[in-house]
Amino acid sequence: MTARRTVIDVLKGETVFPPPVWMMRQAGRYLPEYRATRQRAGGFLDLCYNPDFAVEVTLQPIHRFGFDAAILFSDILVVPHALGRDLRFEEGHGPLMTPIEPTGIEQLDEAMFHVNLQPVYETVRRLRAELPAETTLLGFCGAPWTVATYMIAGRGTSDQAPARLFAYRHPEALAKLLDRLADHSADYLIRQVEAGADAVQIFDSWAGVLDEASFDAFCAAPVARMVKRVRTAFPDVPIIGFPRGAGSLYDSYRAATGVTALGLDWSVPLSQAKRLQQSGTVQGNLDPLRVVAGGRALDEGVDAILAGLGGGPLIFNLGHGITPDAPVENVERMIARVRAGSHR
Repeated sequence: MTARRTVIDVLKGETVFPPPVWMMRQAGRYLPEYRATRQRAGGFLDLCYNPDFAVEVTLQPIHRFGFDAAILFSDILVVPHALGRDLRFEEGHGPLMTPIEPTGIEQLDEAMFHVNLQPVYETVRRLRAELPAETTLLGFCGAPWTVATYMIAGRGTSDQAPARLFAYRHPEALAKLLDRLADHSADYLIRQVEAGADAVQIFDSWAGVLDEASFDAFCAAPVARMVKRVRTAFPDVPIIGFPRGAGSLYDSYRAATGVTALGLDWSVPLSQAKRLQQSGTVQGNLDPLRVVAGGRALDEGVDAILAGLGGGPLIFNLGHGITPDAPVENVERMIARVRAGSHR
């Protein structure tokens, strides 16, 4: 018999209780074994592009916690890097790039895109071979808007003002950049599915900084373009969309983009999440700081989500990535409480 992958079952609309669980950034700095591997690898990009290291760190949280899904270890900025843009990571500063100008969009090196990403595809192939049969393998990429914000500013910012100004001053250039990113990111996801990914997630980490018209044009429309392109190649592949900070705009996001499931950040009220769940699977949405705090705060957060959303298709997750200061024992406590399944 084929092993049951509960994350895929839930993505197809089934209600499974207790729900399957994984965490965004589950392979990361809160784990001592990750920090040891990172030190051996050298730079962060060396970790992303070396299949030996990338497979190792992807598997670490599976071996330790037995999550129901493993997500490819990589970074959303490998897409512009593969298109010829410079990229480096500095401790304490995060990703740094040379800001792109409107004229630079035509100079993106599209010919070498998949060649540059071959190590990532090899990582996916090896992960599918090494993961337990019941563990779902998730591929991912950044959404065009979020990736564009880093390309335009050259770094992370608190409100993405450089990208928003670029959009107002150079609307045609931004549209061209988003289209290029959408098409190449979709092709990147297609290659991940070909290599063995069971489902994919699109991270739009900076969706929440835009007004309604800009959200529709810069977030929803490019993701819809991606979904259409992926579905042309793989009609049935589940796609999780995570427009962090979208607030009330979550209500129309699934219909506007065609994503299978909605990843919810921790600010989404459970009443809204319950309503969103009526039209399909939801994922989330525990505040990552509850995992840092532990104890009663963690238990109450887990229980509220299980009670509010456990009666429908739910993938239990955090409302954003786990933070480096989260104690390992609190992750263990969270998983145990989810899997106890006695709080609905």
